Amino acid sequence: MLTIFLLILAAPIMLAAGVFSLEVASSLVSLIWPRSIDDTEPTTRPTIAVLVPAHNESKVITETLRSIHQQLDGNDRLLVVADNCTDDTAAIAAKHHAKVIERHDTRQRGKGFALDYGIQWLCHHPPAIVIIVDADCIVGDGAITRLATTVSTTDAPAQACYLLTHSGDASLRQRIAEFAWKVKNQVRPLGLHRADLGCQLTGSGMAFPWKLISSAPLANANIVEDLKLGIDLALSGHAASLCPTAEVISEFPRSDSAASTQRTRWEHGHLRTILTEVPGMMLAAIKNRDPRILALALDLAVPPLTMLTLLLLTLTLAYAGVACFGPTFPLIAMLASAAVFGLSVMAAWFFWGRHTVSLTDLLALPIYMLAKLPIYLRFWRKRQKDWVRTDRN
Repeated sequence: MLTIFLLILAAPIMLAAGVFSLEVASSLVSLIWPRSIDDTEPTTRPTIAVLVPAHNESKVITETLRSIHQQLDGNDRLLVVADNCTDDTAAIAAKHHAKVIERHDTRQRGKGFALDYGIQWLCHHPPAIVIIVDADCIVGDGAITRLATTVSTTDAPAQACYLLTHSGDASLRQRIAEFAWKVKNQVRPLGLHRADLGCQLTGSGMAFPWKLISSAPLANANIVEDLKLGIDLALSGHAASLCPTAEVISEFPRSDSAASTQRTRWEHGHLRTILTEVPGMMLAAIKNRDPRILALALDLAVPPLTMLTLLLLTLTLAYAGVACFGPTFPLIAMLASAAVFGLSVMAAWFFWGRHTVSLTDLLALPIYMLAKLPIYLRFWRKRQKDWVRTDRN
């Protein structure tokens, strides 16, 4: 009975580690046998509106708008929603070929409300496709057209490869955070894409057919509104597809306090979404016999990389203690799971992360993991529920 109890206790963690490992393995397959990509543009280019929600982004929005505007043609529009701004974001955006609308509502704050305001404005002259880009991002060359082509082909949402980087001399903690983000937003989505199982919406670089985004429930203060939107659309039969050749790049905050605020918002939002959304998605997948929803539910159930590593190590050590006087099979199972997970992390590092994090840096991972413990402890004691803007560089 003790053996069964210990295996049941460890099952969610071993399942998450297994899903992570399968996604990495699938992404490795995509490197060896890449899927053919049709970059042929449609004969008639669909009308595109690029929607940029912005709250006090005067320091960074200029480069964002330049990277977008150079990819638009005469029928496309660039719309900036200056949301509760107290700086000159609106004036700067107007100087850089954007249509600017201002929103003032201090009670309803957050990206979701800004997006809804922009969509309501576009209703007067709707485009075929809406692409959402955060105001602190640089859109890679050709990304707008590739996203639009993907949406036109699939008639479903599309997600660009959204990466965060550090400029200059990044600290060890910053480099490891950059690697973890790359695993989350590039490696794992690429694995799902290779298996034709869709992907999560990750924020900036999201593209939608007008008929979907115009009826989507955007006006909310969810701190991971993009992730929730992707889940809702997948449950309605419109799972997003990854567009791996379209890149959107931003920078991590340089200050430790801003970085901590950003990580707390993302990780608390992710953990809360696991608890509230995964059970329903699993039931929907079984009821509808939908492998895409099942895959996205399992992908969502994988906790942040650092947290998963800590859980695996903790359970393995605990089961090692139990094995001294009790059953050994649970320890063997945990060791096997931890070994496969560790090999997957090393494979992801070798193919995608070794130019960011050196092999020597990996030895300092325990220090990085311990530094993030307060974030996870606050989730249970005083989790972040409200949207908080991240201070820009």
